[in-house]
Amino acid sequence: RIRRGFDFFMKVTALWVEKVKDRDQKEQTIYDVSFNVDGTQLVVAAGNRVLVYDTTDGSLLQALKGHKDSVYCLAYSKDGERFASGGADKSVVIWKNTLEGLLKYTHGDAIQCLAYNPASHALASCTATDFGLWTAEQKSVAKHKVSSRITCCSWTNDGQFLALGMYNGTISIRNKSGDERSKIDRPSSSPVWSLSWNPSKEESYDILAVGDWGQKLSFYQLPNKQVGKDKALGFDPCCVSFFPGGEYLLIGGSDKKVSLFSREGVRLCGVGEMDSWVWACRVHVQHNQSKVPRYFVAAACQDGTLTYYELSTNTVHGLYKDRYAFRDNLTDVVVQHLSTQDRVRIHCRELVKKIAISKDRLAVQLPDKIVIYELCELPDSPESRHYKLKEKILKRMECNLLVVCSHHLILCQERRLQCLTFTGVKEREWVVESSIRYMKVTGGPPGREGLLVGLKNGEIITIFLDSSFPVLQLKHQTAVRCLDLSARFVHHLSLINLTFAGWFQLSCCFSRTRLAVVDENNACMVYDLNSKELLFQEPNANSVAWNTHNENMLCFTGNGFLKIKASNFPTHQRRMQGFVVGFSGSKIFCLQVHSMTSVDVPQSAPMYQYLEKKMFLDAYQIACLGVTEGDWRSLALEALEGLDFDVAKKAFIRIRELRYLELIHNIEERKRRGENNADVFLADVYSYEGKHQEAARLYKRAGRATMAMDMFSDLRQFEHAKEFLGVVGGNEGNVQQLIKKQAEWCNTSNDPRAASDMYICAGDYMKGIEIIGQNGWMEKLMEVARSLNKSQADELSLCAHYFKHHGHHSYAADIYTRMNDVKSLVDLHVEARHWEEAFSLVEEHPQFKVAIYMPYATWLAENDRFDEAQKAFHQAGRSDHAARVLEQLLRNAVNEKRFGDASYYYWVLAKQCLENAKDNVLDSSLGQEMVDKFTEYHLKADIYHVYSAIQKYIDEPFTSHLPEALFHMARYLFHLLNKTNNLPVGVSKAKVLIAMAKLGRNLGAYKVARHAFEKLQGLRIPVSFQDTVDVGSVTIRSRPFHDREELLPMCYRCSTTNPLINTQGNCCVNCQQPFVYSFFSFEVLPLVLFTLEDDISDEEAVKLIHMDPPARKNKGRWQESQSEAVQTLQLSDGPGEELENDPFAARLLDFEPGAAEFVPVIVDRSVLQSLRQSEVVIQKWPAPMRWTFFRNLMPDMTIAVDPQSFKIFAAEDYELLVLQKKLPFTHSSRHLV
Repeated sequence: RIRRGFDFFMKVTALWVEKVKDRDQKEQTIYDVSFNVDGTQLVVAAGNRVLVYDTTDGSLLQALKGHKDSVYCLAYSKDGERFASGGADKSVVIWKNTLEGLLKYTHGDAIQCLAYNPASHALASCTATDFGLWTAEQKSVAKHKVSSRITCCSWTNDGQFLALGMYNGTISIRNKSGDERSKIDRPSSSPVWSLSWNPSKEESYDILAVGDWGQKLSFYQLPNKQVGKDKALGFDPCCVSFFPGGEYLLIGGSDKKVSLFSREGVRLCGVGEMDSWVWACRVHVQHNQSKVPRYFVAAACQDGTLTYYELSTNTVHGLYKDRYAFRDNLTDVVVQHLSTQDRVRIHCRELVKKIAISKDRLAVQLPDKIVIYELCELPDSPESRHYKLKEKILKRMECNLLVVCSHHLILCQERRLQCLTFTGVKEREWVVESSIRYMKVTGGPPGREGLLVGLKNGEIITIFLDSSFPVLQLKHQTAVRCLDLSARFVHHLSLINLTFAGWFQLSCCFSRTRLAVVDENNACMVYDLNSKELLFQEPNANSVAWNTHNENMLCFTGNGFLKIKASNFPTHQRRMQGFVVGFSGSKIFCLQVHSMTSVDVPQSAPMYQYLEKKMFLDAYQIACLGVTEGDWRSLALEALEGLDFDVAKKAFIRIRELRYLELIHNIEERKRRGENNADVFLADVYSYEGKHQEAARLYKRAGRATMAMDMFSDLRQFEHAKEFLGVVGGNEGNVQQLIKKQAEWCNTSNDPRAASDMYICAGDYMKGIEIIGQNGWMEKLMEVARSLNKSQADELSLCAHYFKHHGHHSYAADIYTRMNDVKSLVDLHVEARHWEEAFSLVEEHPQFKVAIYMPYATWLAENDRFDEAQKAFHQAGRSDHAARVLEQLLRNAVNEKRFGDASYYYWVLAKQCLENAKDNVLDSSLGQEMVDKFTEYHLKADIYHVYSAIQKYIDEPFTSHLPEALFHMARYLFHLLNKTNNLPVGVSKAKVLIAMAKLGRNLGAYKVARHAFEKLQGLRIPVSFQDTVDVGSVTIRSRPFHDREELLPMCYRCSTTNPLINTQGNCCVNCQQPFVYSFFSFEVLPLVLFTLEDDISDEEAVKLIHMDPPARKNKGRWQESQSEAVQTLQLSDGPGEELENDPFAARLLDFEPGAAEFVPVIVDRSVLQSLRQSEVVIQKWPAPMRWTFFRNLMPDMTIAVDPQSFKIFAAEDYELLVLQKKLPFTHSSRHLV
């Protein structure tokens, strides 16, 4: 049997019903249903079979047998490729969309629920003790144990989280890997029997709808926050399912019904009633060509009943002018501005039954109340408006029509009209003779509005809210379908028509002169309300509307056409479907099925009808409703030729034709000054329209020959101009003016030499010089310049400009010197790069120092003379520019892999930071900031200098460094990079490791090489080195797991042998003493760092070191002794005597082995005085840095300190670098290092 239902706002139609039975005709319980992607098939879990139905007619396509017991759950993948079924036989079967079995896997318990991930298409299968995740790629099931029975599951829209509903009332939120992310402990322990995530993509966060067998409906958002309060259902929900767009909920359960809820949990209506529990209900949506959604619902019951419904909603909406209010999602009201498309949404959270809108009121009827809103402006934005609550009528009211006025509500019930205040008090009631078919508010004072009402018996009456007696206006022959009144000015109107699809409301104000009626015979008739005379009638009409901006124009629709009629002219038509409900200007508002559209209709045809009769003002009024730009131009020109300047001006303003507007403005100004010569005005119009001869004759007749001369001059008709000039007897001024115009014409007609002569002859030197200069005639320009005197400064400046432009700087300099314009002379020398002349000017005029030295410094930097550029920037007082230039050069060097240059630039930046710190001694914070930057830049200079050698060793076939030196460089750089948080730009740690691995393997440092190869396995390395690294990683395993002892560095402070790979960096693992390397071979030097006591300055320390040290008792551990007959030598076993003789050695071992921080040797004045000058190495850093002191524990080894870079070298290394000119941080290093 087919069931049909009709709700006030939703129509429910049961398309087909199927009773599922087994072979013995026993009813089979249906536990779950699922649609395929396009909704053409419905998969049903009935008994131990999976049934597939055609949704079109309910025919059974195929019965799938893959289970041995009852099938409990189904799930279709988002891509539509496959679906799954699970049941009491503890198995899950994956089916193809072609209805063929793909695979089967099992669990330890019956399958309770299934869900496909909408993003990854992974399948979640849940049982009483665990759940599994299956993917087609890995072909395996990852299972996870749970503490309670799983009754339901659902994935979020993005597939990131899976919600599991438990029998103990809790909800577990899992990520896509199956790990628990959060847990929702609900106050009720009732089993969670169904849950579903809202699939809407418009929500800012995911919403989970939960139905439990405590007869509650709850909503949650991640991680475990409840949204709103629990909703009491009054029954046990067995299935909670969202619509595909997330706007509604379907819930079925123990009440034997399928109900429709809003997404907030408000019950809207019933979809269907069954004879047993509803175990499953699902919805599918389809869109037709008009994009109108069609909803289909499948419901499955305990007794095996399968019902397939179609749902359709009615449209509830209203219109006032271009503000359109309509119902959305059944519980919201949206007010849309049809012109700007701005929207205001009102969340009513209950079923919206009717909507009425007027000028500043909005009435919404809900199931048990009517809510009235007031339109208000936003305080901070007067152009934006919103609706705020004004009143509530807490009564349940039934009516066919709802109309809102300024202070009243009008309710229509067949033949009865009730007028209510906003508080719900009934003020007045009218009962008419026939059913009301149409009603319109015709405006009036607040509280006294008038209603125009059309009845089924053809009567058209007027009712005023403050009167109890209806007034008969007209008696029509048949029933009224639609009414509209002509209007001269728009104010207020509202109407509602029951004959359209849904309920509709429109608002504006009328002058009540003519009435248009559409009757049930589809005839449109227009009456004069004063004389009751039928003016005209048109067939095939279903609705009509007067233009609210023009009382002589109306439109009507019918048979798929829109027809527009103006005055008594014939109608013109165009194709358009729907019902016309409003006509405002050029916009026609048309109701098409469920949507309101705004159509722009140009009014060209009626405008030309008025133009043919020279009715310019009427034509202009029609054009204001909406015509094309070409139509406006035609109207403007016609009015101008008819000397109707007012209409012409308005029309030209519309098309922004400034040329004609200037003419009209000029004529109006002259008329205001008292000029009334019509011939002159007409001549001006002719000249603008190109009728030059007619204009000249009119000018001559009016005694305005000079105006004719100007006209011909503008047209380059100089012969005609001279004729007119000869007739009126022109003076010298007129002659010069004519010559200038002729010169201008010569210039534009490619005769510039003649034009320049004419300008100079007429005394206009500026234009003459400009033409000469633009054409590069320097000899002629020099002649003109010599003829000028000093008072003609502008002309001389222009000559100098063109001399400079064409490269004749000496001529320009002569002119500026002649004018005594020092600033321009300075700019000239700077632009020409004549620096010697510019510097000589600075000596005489020091105020131009910055103007010269700034471009000079920039020029030096562009020519790679950076040292000189630095000095020039400093002379200009712009040290910031010097730093900016260096930073840019530094970035270029790094990007171009010129790492030697990069080290040089970083060293220059470091030295500048020290200079800035020295200049800011009084500002301790700024000085310390500069010192910190010096440390940072100095470290980067070291890194880039060493990395330059490593990079060349890797990328180039030859290198000037020995393998041992490169190996130590790689270790040194590796330790620095490990201590650096941010890897310098351009420095590849992979290349450093490759160099360390290759060199270590060749030099016998196998442990280092093994460590480097292991590090490279975890890095992303260039493809060209991949094979080398892979082969090296394998071959190094055949070598010993230790390094050659000769390569191991030794600490000269504590005599500890250190490993080649040191996690603490370039320092001793025992005493933390930093290693001091020779900055070429990178061998560890026998230097020990010591610091001074706080009260000893660097200069005093040097003086103490230079003093002769006191004699030491012993020079070594060998001690000599003599007796009467014996002379002996004794080797001392302990350090006591040596420490007593050498105070520095006594403090050398003053540290805690394995300490976390380095403790330097601190010396006082006596220790300094005991040191020999040859044993001390000093790095004399510029102020404000303190000097660094080292003691050479092997005085026989000569140590050198570079005074420029402050780097320490073995003497032979330093001498070699000096001879080769390869010292670090020198300008030549960028080419040689």
